[in-house]
Amino acid sequence: MPTPSMEDYIELIYNLIESKGYARVSDLAETLMVHPSSVTKMVQKLDKDGYLNYEKYRGFVLTTKGKKVGERLVFRHELLEEFLEIIGVDKENIYKDVEGIEHHLSWNSIDRIGDLVQYFKGDTSRIGELRKNQSEET
Repeated sequence: MPTPSMEDYIELIYNLIESKGYARVSDLAETLMVHPSSVTKMVQKLDKDGYLNYEKYRGFVLTTKGKKVGERLVFRHELLEEFLEIIGVDKENIYKDVEGIEHHLSWNSIDRIGDLVQYFKGDTSRIGELRKNQSEET
């Protein structure tokens, strides 16, 4: 199991490769606001653990294992954003809140949140009812 820090790197690498076709140490360092040497150390660890293939000065690519984990991490992130939006969390708080909670939930909890999101999306009047109840409380 990757650590929360490893998960952040894998998720970012996955997103960069999906959007740009590649990910570089400099891209990661800039996005994470860390020194490139810190990124290199983590990339080497991810290589050692089989999440990516890294060649010094040549870059890196996700392995099949890394892609699978990356997909799951992106799914978790997007699901939590969707859940927080459904329950009425202010848009300006959603990203920060997801970043704060995503590593602290079990996959069982993520699956149950997914069920709840599907429940609300199955009949959008349920979301309206939830929002109505929220506005009545404030």
